[in-house]
Amino acid sequence: MLALSAAPAHGSGHRLDLLSTASPSCYSAVCHHPMRLLSPIFPLGLLAAPVLFAHQALTPSFPPFDLWRAAVLSGNRGSLERLYTTSPQPHIINMGDEAIPLQEEFAFWSGWKAKGLTDISPEIVRESDPQPNVHVFAVQLTLTLNVGASVQKQHVSVVQGWVKQGDQWLLGFTQRTKARRLVQPLDNKEINRASANPASEIVEAIHSATASHKRILLVFGGNWCFDCHVLDEAFHSPEIAPTLNQSFLVVHVDIAQMDKNLDVAKKYDVPLDQGVPAIAVLDSDGKLLFSQKRGEFQDARSMAPEDILAFLRRWQPPH
Repeated sequence: MLALSAAPAHGSGHRLDLLSTASPSCYSAVCHHPMRLLSPIFPLGLLAAPVLFAHQALTPSFPPFDLWRAAVLSGNRGSLERLYTTSPQPHIINMGDEAIPLQEEFAFWSGWKAKGLTDISPEIVRESDPQPNVHVFAVQLTLTLNVGASVQKQHVSVVQGWVKQGDQWLLGFTQRTKARRLVQPLDNKEINRASANPASEIVEAIHSATASHKRILLVFGGNWCFDCHVLDEAFHSPEIAPTLNQSFLVVHVDIAQMDKNLDVAKKYDVPLDQGVPAIAVLDSDGKLLFSQKRGEFQDARSMAPEDILAFLRRWQPPH
C-alpha cells in the first residue's frame, strides 16, 4: 500500500501541483531538475507511486513520439538511441527518483521485440509546452506480446520531456514505472465515497446476492491508496470484469485515514494494519467465508490478472 495524498502513519506520499509554477529558467537544453515540471504527473521523485489526476485521454499527435514508438516496436536500438539527446546526456530516472543508466534504458525498450512485442497502445493523459522548444507529456503504454501460444499485456507509465535542438526533437528526460501486468491508473476517480454507509450497503448487497445467487466482496481501502486504485481498475478490466460480475457484488468500505469504519473491519475480521486494499468474502446470506489477514492484495500493482482470477474462481459460488 502506498499513499497518494494525505496518508496514515504506515503509508506516505502527497500530491503536488507544480505544472503551472515551473520556473521559466528550468530548461536550458534540458531541464536541470525536470521534477519541478513533472510533479503533477508523478509525486516529487516518485517517492511513492504515480499521482492520479483528472483523466484527459488524448490521441497521440506528436510525430517524434511516433518515431520513438516505431523504434521500440521494431527493436531497432540504433534508431532508438538517435532519438535521445547527447549533449547534455538525457536525464533518465525510475519511480524512486533513482537514475537509470542510459544503456540500460536503451536495452529495456529495444528488448521488447525479442520478447514477442506486437503492438504498443499509447494513451496520453497530460501534455504541456512549458516554454518554446520543450514538449512534455505523460503516457500510459500498453504493450501487447505474443508469449508462446498466449497473448500477454504489460503496462508502463512514462513521462517524457522532449527538447528541440536545431530542427530535431530529442528526448532529454524520461521517468517511468516498471513494466506491470496490471494497469497503473492515471485517473483520480473516487472509489470510496465519503458519504457511503457500508452497513446499509452490505444489507442491500446481501438482499441482491440472495436473489442473484452471487457472493459479496467487501473491499476495504482509501482514495489515497494507489494499490486500491490498481485493484479497482483491474476489477473493471476486460480480463477480470466478466468473472467478477458473473459471481460477485462489490461493496467498497472507506477507511479514510485508517480511522473510519473500523467497526466494520473488526466485524468481518479484517486486520487493517496488515495493509489495504483488503478483501473479505461473504456468502449470499452474509456469512463470512474469507477475510484477508496477510496483506494478500496490498501490493496489487505487482499482481497479474491471473492472480486475481485465481482468487475469484476459488471463492465464486458453486454452480
